[in-house]
Parts: sequence; structure tokens; C-alpha cells
Amino acid sequence: MANHIDVITNIMNVIVPPLMLIVLLLVYPLYLIYKFINFITRLLTSENVAGKVVLVTGAAAGIGEQISYEYARRRARLVLVDVRGDHLGRVVENVRSFGSPDVIAITADVSKEEDCKKFVDEAIKHFHRLDHLVNNAGLARVKLFEEIQNFSDFSYLLDVNLWGVAYGTYYAIPHLRKTKGKIIVMASSVGWYPFPRFSFYNASKAALITFYETLRTEIGNSNIGITIVTPGLVKSALSQNEPAKWTGVLTFD
Repeated sequence: MANHIDVITNIMNVIVPPLMLIVLLLVYPLYLIYKFINFITRLLTSENVAGKVVLVTGAAAGIGEQISYEYARRRARLVLVDVRGDHLGRVVENVRSFGSPDVIAITADVSKEEDCKKFVDEAIKHFHRLDHLVNNAGLARVKLFEEIQNFSDFSYLLDVNLWGVAYGTYYAIPHLRKTKGKIIVMASSVGWYPFPRFSFYNASKAALITFYETLRTEIGNSNIGITIVTPGLVKSALSQNEPAKWTGVLTFD
């Protein structure tokens, strides 16, 4: 009898863990997407943002574009920033049609400190205030670490994903302090749960989480709110490809 129990236990030990992993991989991404959408909805509906000035980086596509539309539906005034200036025109028109009373578009590369200072200065020059800063711009470079032959793309990834956020935040804080505004940063669940082939992307998102948790303690008495968003896999040009094809791809969030 004991032998039968041992056999059953051994079989369960072999079968159950892979089954649980498969269920987790199937269900957890859907759960993260639901949580992300629910969080953004609660974030925007918990505050009346009508007339407030919101600066969104990486606004030309993906998450940044959709966030811009949500703010527009709530009649916020928008500053749309992206390095892909030729893509911003379409988003500007859509934002206006969704209800934003005023919107400006600024072509800028967040990896350059002078560009970050410029888009904050232009926002203040046009609107005379800043209420929300949404740090969304980011890049993903997909490759196994041992297969990397040129680190220059990964240096640029870190410049965009980490320094690009730090620069914009630095120049925005004095204005956000005046309005008791908010900083919203798009990190990622891979900042907590590393995903293969995304070593530098994962590291950049983990750094964002730590950076803003630290900043929260430093400016805690300034009435600036900090929200760190960690979505899971979101439908995009990159995620639509099979994982086996995720090699050597440089893409914007």
C-alpha cells in the first residue's frame, strides 16, 4: 500500500508543477491586463482632470496613445511628446475629437536632457502650469544576453527607459509642486518577474520602480503624488509576434 502511495506521490510531483505553470502562464497575463485597465480607469475617474494639464511621453502609439485618449475623454489639456513626430499628428486629431479642449505636440528624444527640459518649458510656456506628468516613453531590445554583439543599442535603451524618465521628472517637479500634481510612470511587471531575452529591459524597469520608490520618500512632504504602474504583456506590434521571433527587435513601448 505504501508503495502505491509513493508512486502516486511521485507522479503528482512530476505532473502537477508543469500543469500549474501552464495555467499560470495562460491566466496571469489576462489578470494583469484586467488589473491594468481597471487601475487606469480608477486613476483617472478618482480625480476630476477637466482643464488640467497633462504631459504624456511616448504618446505617438501604444500605451501612451491610449492614455492620451482617456485623458482627452475627461477633457484634460494635453502635451503630447514623442521622438516620432510624424506620428503625433494623427494622435493630436484624435485627442481633439475625444474632447480635449487644447493640445500641443512636441517632437523630442527623452534620452537627451536638453530635449526633456525643452518639452517641460514649452508646456509651461503654453499652459502656464503642469498637473500630471506621465512618463511612458520606453524601448525594448530583445536578445539573449550571450548573443549580444553590440551593446550600443542597449545603452540607448537604458538612456531612454531610465535617464529619459529621470530628466523629465527633474524638470517637472518644481511645476508639479505648485499644483500638487502627480507623476505617473509606466514600469512593467518584468521589473518584479524577469522575462528571458529582455535582460536590459527588465533591468531598466526594475530600476524605475526603485527610483520612484526612493523619490517618493524624498519628496513625500511636497504633496506630489507618485504612481508606479506595472502592467503585464500588452497587445502591441512586438507582442503580436511569436516569442521565437523576438530576436534583435528594437521597438517602442
